[in-house]
Amino acid sequence: MTDINRIAVIGAGLMGHGIALACARAGFDVTITDPVPEARTSVKSRIAESLGLLGADQAQVEAALGNVHVRANVRDAVETASLVFEAAPEKLELKQSIFLEIEAYAPPDAILASNTSVMPITAIMSQLQDKSRALGTHWWNPPHIIPLVEVIRTADTTEETMAATIAVLTRAGKTPVRVEKDVPGFIGNRLQHALWREAISLVERGICDAPAVDTVVKASFGRRLAVLGPLENADLVGCDLTLDIHNTVLADIENRAGPSPLLEDLVSSGRLGMKTGEGFRAWSPEEAKALREKVVSHLRRLEDILD
Repeated sequence: MTDINRIAVIGAGLMGHGIALACARAGFDVTITDPVPEARTSVKSRIAESLGLLGADQAQVEAALGNVHVRANVRDAVETASLVFEAAPEKLELKQSIFLEIEAYAPPDAILASNTSVMPITAIMSQLQDKSRALGTHWWNPPHIIPLVEVIRTADTTEETMAATIAVLTRAGKTPVRVEKDVPGFIGNRLQHALWREAISLVERGICDAPAVDTVVKASFGRRLAVLGPLENADLVGCDLTLDIHNTVLADIENRAGPSPLLEDLVSSGRLGMKTGEGFRAWSPEEAKALREKVVSHLRRLEDILD
């Protein structure tokens, strides 16, 4: 595990192509496959397009693409890999079956990593014979732009597996964070959805509308989150003040165990957000496209600033 240079990516969709891009750009030899023929045939052009949006010149694009090798099936993709990233859809049985196939054909010392945002890694890896080399790596979307990768240990994952994975991710220019217990949502999504739960509750309770929630976040504490984390902020203002605030506000913050009835109503009525034109607010195709482009542009500029 000490000399990992060959990486396999199973899944060539949005996440898979970004993971392959990040690894190939860092000089790793990358094999990638997908059960959908169109995804396989288009993955290199999509990687090239994403690199171009990141400002890579032609020589850099060609160098990265030279490290990417498309394979027809899982066996061909993993047979010489030192580390395998699975990036399949968020379906437990599908991921379990993929890892059984990966374990059958990958070298016996290859690290096996599942990319998932909330699913328990222990459940995904439950059918493997050797669980000590398996872990989770939650790449954030878009994976070739967002620095963070959460590295999730199960009760069976060895320290050697954790350390080697973190070393690979660091070499790939990512910011790996160790998650020492396999809990649903890991770190980032637990924090994000705690915020979302309260945001939805504020609208549900008629305290404000959806645009007001988003404006408050973007125009206040959201501006400093990139350089000041919540616990750094607590230390900055003082733990005594933080305690005083908690004694006043926590009792009134949403604490229901299940989803909001407002969210359930949106989904049951087909108001799914940008993809249907309406969710918490209405979206035209032009508005949705403009916001997506704004997010990518912002992330690129932020990366330049923080570097």
